[in-house]
Amino acid sequence: MARRCEITGKGVMSGNNVSHAVNRTRRRFLPNLQNNTLQSDILGEGVRLKLSTKAIRTIDFKGGLDSFLLATPNRKLTDEAVKVKKRILKKQK
Repeated sequence: MARRCEITGKGVMSGNNVSHAVNRTRRRFLPNLQNNTLQSDILGEGVRLKLSTKAIRTIDFKGGLDSFLLATPNRKLTDEAVKVKKRILKKQK
């Protein structure tokens, strides 16, 4: 999945450029995505994800990748995040 946050699912939006003469041309609003490696304490390794900056701030606020994924229901996560969460739960047992 290109140009999509792997935690929040935030993706490309579309809209219009509006000139002073109110001419409208289509444009795309791209999310601010960063390739990031987050350290998982339970797995003992880094997990490489493509995240939006808002998702990075949210993960830091919640106390790290492990606590964020364990506290978030699966219906609010993307498929990639659910796979990482399952790996964390398996290792935790």
